[in-house]
Amino acid sequence: MAQLDSILQTAVQAKASDVHVATGSPYLVRQFGQLRKLKSPNLTSEAARKIIYEVLTPAQQNMLEKQLQIDFAYDLKGIGRFRGNVILQRKGLNATFRIIPSKIPSLSELGLPPVVAKFCDYHQGLLVVTGATGQGKSTTLAAMIDLINSSRPVHILTIEDPIEFIHPIKKGLVNQRQLGLHTKSFENALRAALREDPDVIMVGELRDLESIRLAITAAETGHLVIGTLSTSSGPKTVDRLIDSFPPDEQNQIRAMLSESLRAVITQKLLPNIDRNGQVLAAEIMIGTVPLANLIRSEKTYQLPSIMQTGRSQGMQSMDDAIMQLLQAKKISPQVALEYAETKKRFM
Repeated sequence: MAQLDSILQTAVQAKASDVHVATGSPYLVRQFGQLRKLKSPNLTSEAARKIIYEVLTPAQQNMLEKQLQIDFAYDLKGIGRFRGNVILQRKGLNATFRIIPSKIPSLSELGLPPVVAKFCDYHQGLLVVTGATGQGKSTTLAAMIDLINSSRPVHILTIEDPIEFIHPIKKGLVNQRQLGLHTKSFENALRAALREDPDVIMVGELRDLESIRLAITAAETGHLVIGTLSTSSGPKTVDRLIDSFPPDEQNQIRAMLSESLRAVITQKLLPNIDRNGQVLAAEIMIGTVPLANLIRSEKTYQLPSIMQTGRSQGMQSMDDAIMQLLQAKKISPQVALEYAETKKRFM
């Protein structure tokens, strides 16, 4: 049993989301959004290296020594599955382990509005889940894939770094590929995906120009593509996708995106009213005809107005979502004010 296993077990029992192994520091866990130190001595560089290397395979150790960082998945039998990240920094090695729930939660259990389940009925187009690191994007992707897998007989291909949730065969066929283990890059995997007869392609992260280009192309050519970006709103996501391309290509990409974009879900996790957990606030932007026209005509600055007038279709701003949580007494007025984008609305 690796030395780290007992710490990971403690973190799971404490309902933490992350465990940090940091040179020069005691073990830390993120619990309900807050970073907390465990009662343990500060780790020396040698101790941190030994603890981290115990949970890496020889191949992963070799990759870490070559690249000075690595993403991987770690299974602890009877306890859970973890997404690991190791980096080299000034003091020595640091590792972060994200706890992956043992059961894939449903969209409603996550707190997403019912319209998100309807997005999973689409047969083609682009769905993007956005938000900062640690806001539950991967879990939402897994819940969407699980719903599709449970509801219709389709071929689902996922490209992940690393594979987090394991999807069994239900009504659909699910093939999961891990970066570095089953493919060398998101770009290579996406190129290959177009020849593998998929109905649904899940891209863990739209990292670079070619990945974005291939994802939009796949969405345009009859596939449902679901991916993530680390953007803070639907309108900013559209701008980020377009601005990834050289100026001479942007008009073409605007046209393609206006046709293929189905929805953008932006997520924030907020402390719940008892401060013993978190609740999800989700902005929803849907690819309606008026929204597509604004994208095509370079008027993305007007997208927030379209979202306001599209409430009857299921659109909502982040402040709308926060207000709903406040009215349902799931968050405190102080938290609502802290996370709101338009503070006056909550004063």
